[in-house]
Amino acid sequence: MNKIHLFFPAITFLFTITIVRAETWTLPPPDIDIFGQIRTMHASSSETLLDIARQYDIGQIEILLANPNVDRWLPEDNATVILPSRYIIPQAERKGLVLNLPEMRIYYFPEPKKGEKPTVITHPVGIGRMDWVTPLGISRIIEKKKDPTWIPPKSIQMDRIANGEQPYPSIVPPGPTNPLGRHAMRLSIGSGSYLIHGTIKPFGVGMRVSAGCVRMYPEDIEALFDKVPVGTQVQVVNQPIKLGWLLDSLFIELHPALEEDESKYTNYQQIVINAINEFLLLESSKRNISIDFKIDQKILKRAIIEKSGIPVLISRSQTQLHTQNFSH
Repeated sequence: MNKIHLFFPAITFLFTITIVRAETWTLPPPDIDIFGQIRTMHASSSETLLDIARQYDIGQIEILLANPNVDRWLPEDNATVILPSRYIIPQAERKGLVLNLPEMRIYYFPEPKKGEKPTVITHPVGIGRMDWVTPLGISRIIEKKKDPTWIPPKSIQMDRIANGEQPYPSIVPPGPTNPLGRHAMRLSIGSGSYLIHGTIKPFGVGMRVSAGCVRMYPEDIEALFDKVPVGTQVQVVNQPIKLGWLLDSLFIELHPALEEDESKYTNYQQIVINAINEFLLLESSKRNISIDFKIDQKILKRAIIEKSGIPVLISRSQTQLHTQNFSH
């Protein structure tokens, strides 16, 4: 699209969705790469996994990967649902906005005010379809618009016609039928043709549904809109394999590769092993590696099979084992 001129109790859904606002987390120091917390809730038979995803600020694919044994449309009453709200920070500068495409999640690192601790905020997003790729690279927010007018580009109009759909009007005014929702932020990349914006189809957040723009839940873009100043840096990365340290513990977070990259990931296991070896050779990793550090191969293989999008501890050392035994 372009051109604009905690455990929580189960909640029964009737006609509206009660939104649990995304949390602001204290940004960990540079040698720690993980923040957040995995939680669970109990579903009601009157809600779907997609309802729960929006309620807890989780994307659609995210909640399905984390709960492969829960029926998407008809979860059993009181079924336990995992809320995958723990994250490894992508390998990118912790500045401005960082969007990881395979994860379909955006991270915001606001500039801390004097005397305040640095923080990080994260939200799920919808991204471009395989034939409408959201471009990689570094750009900036160059414009912000509330209640935007949308001029549908010719490429989208032709796509709708080819699919037997009615084309959009040449100009879509602000209002409930505007696909941009109520807030839009223009990126400098692609001659300004890409936006981070709201949506009138929130169930598409966390999926590949857009024509290259970045869609957010209406409540998320509204919360982010006033926080993100014009000029903010935006980094778009492609990292289905994320690794990170929590002191001397190594975690891995795995996501399915983008469809257009599947041919590069035919031997996903070997690519993961290569990524781990490269990560361990980084200068920043050397201080975290103990003498008896080793990878738990059984846990790693299971993580590779599941690709749950949840950080998994894959390292073992005597220090870690002693700590775990002591805690029991």
